[in-house]
Amino acid sequence: MSATETSANASPLRWIANQPYLLLSITALCWAGNAVVGKLAAGHVPPVTLSFLRWSFAFLIVLPLSWKYLVQDWKAIRGRLGIMIVLSITGIGAFNTMQYWSLEHTQAINTLLLQPAAPLFVAMWSLALFGTRLTAAQAVGILLSLTGVLVIMLRGDLTSLKDIDFNRGDLIFVLALLIFGLYSVLTAKRPAIHPLSFVAFTFGCGAACLIPLFFWELYTRPVMELNGPNLLTLFYVAVFPSTLAYLCFNRGVALIGANRAAPFFHLVPVFGTVMSILFLGEHPQLFHFVGFALVLTGVFVASRKPQTAVRTG
Repeated sequence: MSATETSANASPLRWIANQPYLLLSITALCWAGNAVVGKLAAGHVPPVTLSFLRWSFAFLIVLPLSWKYLVQDWKAIRGRLGIMIVLSITGIGAFNTMQYWSLEHTQAINTLLLQPAAPLFVAMWSLALFGTRLTAAQAVGILLSLTGVLVIMLRGDLTSLKDIDFNRGDLIFVLALLIFGLYSVLTAKRPAIHPLSFVAFTFGCGAACLIPLFFWELYTRPVMELNGPNLLTLFYVAVFPSTLAYLCFNRGVALIGANRAAPFFHLVPVFGTVMSILFLGEHPQLFHFVGFALVLTGVFVASRKPQTAVRTG
């Protein structure tokens, strides 16, 4: 192959790598697909098995890209090994396993529409761990979003709150979001290492932390069958919501910054709801839209920058 042909073939990838909005949209699409595929896998691939194999394969995929950075950053990783293990357990092992577990008991649409509440759990952990005080807007935003979460969990009937009859899957996923909020806050304590070193370590360590639960699941639940659909499921979750999504997300954040990238998370439920209707035959109801609107409104109110007084004279 000539140098000209090589350059021509490489140019589309180089162009994509410099399109932050496209990269972040791809990330949202991959993460939305994870909920849909996780729902399809429910009853066929046990949740710990799916999570363990997902991150094990993703680690093997990303390792060749990250090896040299891992070697360079190993001293820094070893110096903050405790926090790196906690991040691996919470953000990789626990959150994703609980998401797949929740999908055995609830609709994919429910988990998708609950996801935008994650920033509010981040704010709550920031207050609890670091004493970061909430502004009035953040407090109002949290209340609005939590109301939206309750609307979805209680199927639009807030009077049933007195009966404490939550859907099991929704409750599991809210707990998963609470854990993910802890992970998000604790990332501030991570060592200053290359992004590929970080994802490679957390992928591998997160998978390793699931090994005891994986063997327990092998003895307590039917083992996953090695058939075409299950293997395609493993391929999808290892390649798209794990490897591709994280690479696109990290590149997108590097190009435009975390604050400008954050709103793209709200594309996840949009893409996911459409995919749930098309591939799962799920039917959104009025309470889904009401709850989602409340969650998004709360996030918008909480994330607004406080206005500063304008100097005169």
